[in-house]
Amino acid sequence: MARIKLKLPDSFSFSTRLDIRITDINYGGHLGNDSVLGLMHEARIRFLADKGFTEGDVDGAGIIMTGAVIVFASEGFYGDKLRVDVTVDDITNAGCSIFYRMVNTSNEKVIVKAKTDIVFFDYKTKKVTRTPELFIEAYS
Repeated sequence: MARIKLKLPDSFSFSTRLDIRITDINYGGHLGNDSVLGLMHEARIRFLADKGFTEGDVDGAGIIMTGAVIVFASEGFYGDKLRVDVTVDDITNAGCSIFYRMVNTSNEKVIVKAKTDIVFFDYKTKKVTRTPELFIEAYS
């Protein structure tokens, strides 16, 4: 079976701290893939808020996640303290990719490399809309 590969950007523009909670642990005793998506969501909310945006309002546009890639590099366990690095790349006329790197702060081991693809969306018209200029200015 071929392993998924994900090349991360060379630098990240934002970092936040999150703890692995007991509810993030799966039956294997380590961080579950479903919980990684939740941690990514929390990090993305904080990343956007840092520039005054929300998922429902990026200069009038909302966002919708169209895809996700999660690659585990090592195990995460209950109580591990994470630094989640976040950045934007591949900005297009209607969306972008948001990249995540989750690092165990006690040993600097990368636990997860991930990305989500998003499009900007007008929830009133239910249509994809252009990438807001304020977003481009904030993250270019």
